[in-house]
Amino acid sequence: MAGAFHLLRRCKPVFTRLMPFLLRLGICLLAISAMKAAAQDHIDQPAAPVKSPPASSTTSTNSPDLEQGRRLFESQCAMCHGPHGEGGKGPTLAQPTLPRANDWESLIRIISGGIAGTEMPPAHLEGKDIVLVAKYVKSLGSQPVVPLPGDPHRGAQIYATKGGCAVCHMIRGKGGVFGPDLSDVGRRRSAPYLRRSVVDPSADVPKSYSAWRSDVPLPENFLYVRIVTRDGQEFSGIRVNEDTFSIQIRDATGAIHSFFKSNLAELHKDFGKSPMPSYATVLTKDELDDLIAFLASLRLDK
Repeated sequence: MAGAFHLLRRCKPVFTRLMPFLLRLGICLLAISAMKAAAQDHIDQPAAPVKSPPASSTTSTNSPDLEQGRRLFESQCAMCHGPHGEGGKGPTLAQPTLPRANDWESLIRIISGGIAGTEMPPAHLEGKDIVLVAKYVKSLGSQPVVPLPGDPHRGAQIYATKGGCAVCHMIRGKGGVFGPDLSDVGRRRSAPYLRRSVVDPSADVPKSYSAWRSDVPLPENFLYVRIVTRDGQEFSGIRVNEDTFSIQIRDATGAIHSFFKSNLAELHKDFGKSPMPSYATVLTKDELDDLIAFLASLRLDK
């Protein structure tokens, strides 16, 4: 080491005295550029792909990884997907094949990044914890699928006739636009959630007094509004947009109405309420089972 130090001292005069200043400057700049390029190459290297875990880690119910994944799932995911993946506000995960995540890579991508334009947010977890949650979700597919009571074909008839659902809801481009589109509701919602929505429509309507936000999906923005203008006209409908000075609503016919708030005599915001009537006493138990079976079958990919 000492020899190298003395050699550097002997070479230094050659570099500083005999070499022209501009040449020395150019060599220094080239060296700095090379160092920056090497550092940038290191930063830009793509992350290693997530490999599928060993089969034993996703099938053994006694796996320590599955136990950790279960605890993470219960704290992060169970609010929407149910404590055992049975579904709720979010779709059922306890099924052999997940429509949006039919392989390991897509499952990791959805958990870590969410699904744009839906209620599925990115998980606030580290990479290793995302893998643990994914292993647990994969293990849920081994649970037996419980068939739903009811006949979806009879349910389709109830939807179109006695239920009168098509007046407000749309399926594959046919129906009303007052209520949410149901084309893939069976993918987005579990059967228990659908039943609760039909029997008690206001049960899961957001009750927070939040302002309209353009960056969140419809359920978080849902608000039924009743309006009286200064000249005595009355309107009611679902809020579709709002700012400090104006509000826009869609009425039951699908027409959009826009108002300046300064022109309103009354503005009632019915947070936590739905204009949809309860079908608890409208339909018999068997008819309700049939309707839920039909709604649960709607996945848009058929």
